[in-house]
Amino acid sequence: MNPPVPILMYHSVAHTPNLATRALSVAPEAFAEQMALLGDGGFTPLTTAQLAAAWRSSRPLPRRPVLITFDDGYQGVHRHALPVLVEHGFAATLFVSTGWLRGASGTGGGPDTMLDWGQVRALGDAGVEVGGHSHTHPQLDQVGDEALWWELLRCKEIVADELGTPPVSFAYPYGYSSRRVRRAVREAGFAQSLAVGNALARRRQGPYALRRVTVRRTTGIDEFARLADGRTIVRTFAGDRALTKGYAVVRRARQMYRKAT
Repeated sequence: MNPPVPILMYHSVAHTPNLATRALSVAPEAFAEQMALLGDGGFTPLTTAQLAAAWRSSRPLPRRPVLITFDDGYQGVHRHALPVLVEHGFAATLFVSTGWLRGASGTGGGPDTMLDWGQVRALGDAGVEVGGHSHTHPQLDQVGDEALWWELLRCKEIVADELGTPPVSFAYPYGYSSRRVRRAVREAGFAQSLAVGNALARRRQGPYALRRVTVRRTTGIDEFARLADGRTIVRTFAGDRALTKGYAVVRRARQMYRKAT
């Protein structure tokens, strides 16, 4: 049996996020309440690497598995989320856009206050898996082959240099990928990668297209409970899916235009 697994996608955890990140930012109090619900509900958080390894080997998953993931690398993941994760003994995965982080390797282009590498190392030391999320956070399916490889390899190189070990998991910026992008991610040495999709992750999706569900600032505790339980996800994200399908048509047209020119 390979039951579906909820992979929760967070971004910023902040009291006062800026306008650019507010919709996908979760208040610290809400995050603490959500983690308490997981703990009280007997959920077992895993890292991305742990889930993928279990599915590759057909090992049974623990009771009520769930993944807690953070994209981009906002400072609040260290300041607000880490103490809560440590309190509950929860595993998690942080996907960093290396060019956005504060420090010598960053460009300073992040949309809000970002982590520095000391904070990323502290997260790693606390058991948070650190994965890649590209270097400058582009839509990878919209860039050429040379730029795609640079985004993947530069990100992997910086994480390896800063943490002493290369990342094995990746998350597509904006959730966008294509067969070409997924192949490049695999060939760059990442063992698994996460999309969005707003659906439960299933083994049959393959290790390079695992789905996640979005946790927003407007996600109330009752809705969060349903997401964690895998209930009413299709209805909850019906509007998102309609927008995604429409935008997919636009993006395919852009790709065809670039190839033609």
